[in-house]
Amino acid sequence: MEKKRWYAVYTKPRWEKKVYQLLQHKAIEAYCPLNKVRRKWSDRIKLVEEPLFKSYVFVQVTEAERTMVRMTNGVVNFVYWLGKPAVIKDREVEMIKRFLNEHVTVEAKSVAIATDAKVKIEAGALMNQEGIVIGVKNKEVEILIQSIGYRLVAILPKSKVSLIR
Repeated sequence: MEKKRWYAVYTKPRWEKKVYQLLQHKAIEAYCPLNKVRRKWSDRIKLVEEPLFKSYVFVQVTEAERTMVRMTNGVVNFVYWLGKPAVIKDREVEMIKRFLNEHVTVEAKSVAIATDAKVKIEAGALMNQEGIVIGVKNKEVEILIQSIGYRLVAILPKSKVSLIR
């Protein structure tokens, strides 16, 4: 039996909840993290549930079920990483669920790679080396690597580095 994996699906803008319902109607396991937010109108204040990640829904499917997900109304495509649909680890989805259960009014912000940020190289000949970002241009990062006793400058795709906290 083929193993089910979690994937991120990119949806049309403001279609997250609708896509989630359509996927459930097709008996596909899906997860749309919702955040409770207070919204103010001219006559009232109301607590509403908004998607935590705009235009994203998570699905747990087999390779064969991916076509059925892609053919769902409102689904644009899977989120790709290095040319393949990005696989989300089970523990990461569980962590999101736990975090939303424990906290109210959560905000998700994307992390930008900026100059002077400390990063770790995730792939290639310099894998696991740490460096400092000295430039960012389009989808590439220029990194200064000092750990080997020399000042090496490597230009790498952003997808090959991760921020160090």
